[in-house]
Amino acid sequence: MSSSFFIKTKEKAKVAKKGNNAAGPKRKGDSGGKSKVQAKKPNSKYNEEISSDSEPESPVVSKKRQSGEEHEYDETPQEKKLRLAKLYLEQLKEEGKLLEQKGKLQRLIAKDLIPPDTSEIRLLRGHKLPVTCVVISSDDKCIFSAAKDCSIIKWDVASGKKLHTIPGGRKGTEDRHVGHTAHILCMAISSDGKYLATGDMNKLIMIWEAETCKHLYKFTGHKGPVSGLSFRKGTHDLYSASHDRSVKVWNVDENAYVETLFGHQDAITGLDSLSRERCVTAGGRDGTVRVWKITEESQLVFHGHQGSIDCIQLINEEHMISGADDGSVSLWSVNKKKPLSTVKKAHGCHGDTELEQPHWVASVAALQNSDTVASGSHNSQVQLWKCGQNYRGLEPLFSVPVVIVFRSGFVNSLKFSSSGQFLVAGVGQEHRLGRWWRLKEAKNGIYVIPLKRKSPSQEEAKMDD
Repeated sequence: MSSSFFIKTKEKAKVAKKGNNAAGPKRKGDSGGKSKVQAKKPNSKYNEEISSDSEPESPVVSKKRQSGEEHEYDETPQEKKLRLAKLYLEQLKEEGKLLEQKGKLQRLIAKDLIPPDTSEIRLLRGHKLPVTCVVISSDDKCIFSAAKDCSIIKWDVASGKKLHTIPGGRKGTEDRHVGHTAHILCMAISSDGKYLATGDMNKLIMIWEAETCKHLYKFTGHKGPVSGLSFRKGTHDLYSASHDRSVKVWNVDENAYVETLFGHQDAITGLDSLSRERCVTAGGRDGTVRVWKITEESQLVFHGHQGSIDCIQLINEEHMISGADDGSVSLWSVNKKKPLSTVKKAHGCHGDTELEQPHWVASVAALQNSDTVASGSHNSQVQLWKCGQNYRGLEPLFSVPVVIVFRSGFVNSLKFSSSGQFLVAGVGQEHRLGRWWRLKEAKNGIYVIPLKRKSPSQEEAKMDD
């Protein structure tokens, strides 16, 4: 691996601040550098000191008695075999999960997928302005969406009804309005469904209780719009990315800022993470994708797209998918500097023959640890792709027949459900990150697309052919 691929650069400030204004450190130039944050006096509930020495003493039990208790119950040979078999199955499950995360075990789902009927796609209306981001709870029961009208809506998947709406506020009402007063650009939900995080054009990150939609904290510190958010899986560590070219790490349980990382040379447009202490980012016009190794204080730099890289998602811990405004979709391995595969003009072109331009790729999504990914464009199409064996290629599966449904519009956000039973698309009249042009005929809304599988009879007919 060349030196240009592996860069050590970081600005770091350990968990040092509590309270609603957990500000980030001041930056010492783009090259980074150490920075410290002045700590506030912690709340009394965090002030309590708990020592292992203060644990209540256990009564002394004689070795003779312990020995007697240990041999009080003897396993029969059959019980021992059953226990060892269960233990072996658990070990196999854990090994399977590790192999999936590392990209060495690929769930082959794409071959069974078939396009849904237009009548089966549901439209959820509620936002007045373009939808910019969507997330799905890990149990697949709820969808959260946010938009340029500064509002957040929680939906029930089964009924399609609104469960809760957090209204947006007008500009200038920041001091008295509980919620966002600027376009919301990104959102994330913790894997246990406890916290919801949202980021806006006003450089703010809001933390909500996902169950009740109650406002909890406000994180400040970014010097530009917050464009990417992701919770580390299995934790309440939150990663944020901004147009100020930085990545910040927060501890939501402690309501605390942790550290800041620098490296991108242009506004960061997207961010994602899984279980490891690392995240991936798309660097917009700087033309790079980066993998940030938090504990190692380093980053890996990848080059591939010719245009602005506007979206990125991890498939597993070793592979990722990205999209750009040059119309390309790329598949990456964290061990290669260049894409494993790139599809140019992935969503076709528009305009006159001599002046035709590719449709921008505004969003990508991945069904984790599988061979299935999706991309969305401003031609209102959602394209599903099959990743080749060992992620060595991208093959088009089908375009969801959305022209009639969506009419037109920017597919600003895509998310697969954990079960792989449906795909959610957030669609708007404008691009998530700007107002370059407006497609008036488009409907701002959330589209729930069922992911249908081939029936046994269809499989048999295919085999007969």
